[in-house]
Amino acid sequence: MAQRRLKPDQVTEIFRRFHRADPTPQGELDYVNPYTLLVAVALSAQATDVSVNRATGPLFKVVDSPEKMVALGEEKLISHIRTIGLYRMKAKNVIRLSQILIEKYGSVVPRDRDALEELPGVGRKTANVVLNIAFGEPTIAVDTHIFRLGNRTGLAPGKTPLEVELKLEKAVPGEYKRHAHHWLILHGRYICKARKPECPRCLIADLCLFTPKTV
Repeated sequence: MAQRRLKPDQVTEIFRRFHRADPTPQGELDYVNPYTLLVAVALSAQATDVSVNRATGPLFKVVDSPEKMVALGEEKLISHIRTIGLYRMKAKNVIRLSQILIEKYGSVVPRDRDALEELPGVGRKTANVVLNIAFGEPTIAVDTHIFRLGNRTGLAPGKTPLEVELKLEKAVPGEYKRHAHHWLILHGRYICKARKPECPRCLIADLCLFTPKTV
């Protein structure tokens, strides 16, 4: 992991290149509205987007609101998401957060990080994803990929996800902050991989502080 940090002009150039290559990056979780996005992100903890999409495809055809989820019930929800890790705990959380949305927020997903984090199974990362995708907020949700990139590249070295998040918020230029979350996740998922980063394919290899580069 790089101990040095990239200079501001280098950070700007990194995101300029990401933008040029993919001006409007998209998340890979399937959803139909802010509520189903919230559910999908909550289910994705310690699971792949592919596995979540496989389960939620049939689920979201019949459930797209807190009321329908509560009516479905925990056991039937389990039958839909059994292939996802920690499915029993996640089913319990999804039913409970749906009840809270009905009782406290009129079935509307709140556009507020603190309110989201009070929901069962929703942490800061999940809240940031929902705020970013559903509401267009310039939040950065630090998952394992972004945490690795922040340290490996020198973009935002930090010992905790929160430290990396706060450093990225300061480092990323405002015009790129809306999509920074997706650019970094996709880059970490497909190029700057954990075990063997694909440096020859990397758009920012000449700027990245990671050494030695793979060949």
